[in-house]
Amino acid sequence: MTRDATGRADDRIDTLLQHIGQAPLDPVTGSGPVALPSMRTSTVRFASMDVLDRAQAAKQRGERVPTYGRVGLQTHEALETLLCRLEDGQRAFLAPSGMAAISMALMACLSQGDHALVVDCVYGPVRYLHKTILSRMGIAMDFVRADLDSLQAALRPETRVLYLESPGSLLMEMLDLPALSRWAHDLGLTVVADNTWGSGYIYRPLALGADVSVIAATKYIGGHSDLMLGAAVARDPARIARLHETHYALGNTVSADDAWLALRGARTLGLRMRGCGENALAVCQWLADQPQVSRIFFPAWPQDPGHALWRRDATGSNGLLAVAVDFTEPQARRVIDALRLFGIGYSWGGYESLVTQVEPSALASHGYWASTADDRMKAGTVLRLHIGLEDPADLIEDLAQAFAAAG
Repeated sequence: MTRDATGRADDRIDTLLQHIGQAPLDPVTGSGPVALPSMRTSTVRFASMDVLDRAQAAKQRGERVPTYGRVGLQTHEALETLLCRLEDGQRAFLAPSGMAAISMALMACLSQGDHALVVDCVYGPVRYLHKTILSRMGIAMDFVRADLDSLQAALRPETRVLYLESPGSLLMEMLDLPALSRWAHDLGLTVVADNTWGSGYIYRPLALGADVSVIAATKYIGGHSDLMLGAAVARDPARIARLHETHYALGNTVSADDAWLALRGARTLGLRMRGCGENALAVCQWLADQPQVSRIFFPAWPQDPGHALWRRDATGSNGLLAVAVDFTEPQARRVIDALRLFGIGYSWGGYESLVTQVEPSALASHGYWASTADDRMKAGTVLRLHIGLEDPADLIEDLAQAFAAAG
């Protein structure tokens, strides 16, 4: 009897994360390691020309068959399988960063003369991608609010893609992804969703109507702030074929060691995400009692405007939140500099706590000063916190002394 350690389709997600991609047992000795090794190669060799011909034919059909090291061997395949199970997809394509995965997905779905509608709360570098590359290729984009009236007003005959991120990148807006996807599909648009926040564990855009889900595995999947990696996941054969062509043409590849780090990190994804989410709620409870705090942006917080959508569409939370504070610019900088346990940095999703200030220029470029319909657009001074796995009591004490240091 062969012991299957790959996980069954009906296994729950935490069980799957422990078993997908384990090393197979040696057929001779009947033993093997638990963790799949990092399988590095630049060259793939074949037993005969007939074997090579079969591999090339399978590759032309879009199947995942290694014919050269850029595609990767068992380590890459194991990570791709794990991402598909997380996201409920059929194929995953790896990229060297989250932004590289976004670029690959958009270039797979758009051609010269096409237009994309982009929700204005997406990750800021998407605007830079359009400004520097996509516009030069003859692809147009409009960045608009995530409501159907705004999207309908910006629609063009050449619109092909709706690109969004839920929750939003800066102020954590939960979007009604099922409704937006239905609207887009009625118009024949492809829906591409940045799912770095949910990472397939607490939010699944493909199940909610999106056609392509993009993840920065740099964040929660890696989980240890030592990895750069992205992925695009899809389930429709036609979109998989376009992603396959674009992935191959662009030369996207990741090292086997990085794929191994992502696999290792994914084993504890559930524990880390739940721990960060619970700690973040404890910090929110403290923040809510502070007179300097005017708004908490965190979908799992009951007072957040997106809380009902979060309860309907998500299965949990993580440690990322933003908070509007009644501090002047110098005071906000003193708060950040006074924090002992929070590193000052732009990333999130690791085991550690981080802090940055959301610059007013970033809010303005995302349209946050342009709307008067939603008071979340008038946030003022905003701090973004990633709450890590430290004891939340220590984090609260650190925030308290830093708030006092603001003067």
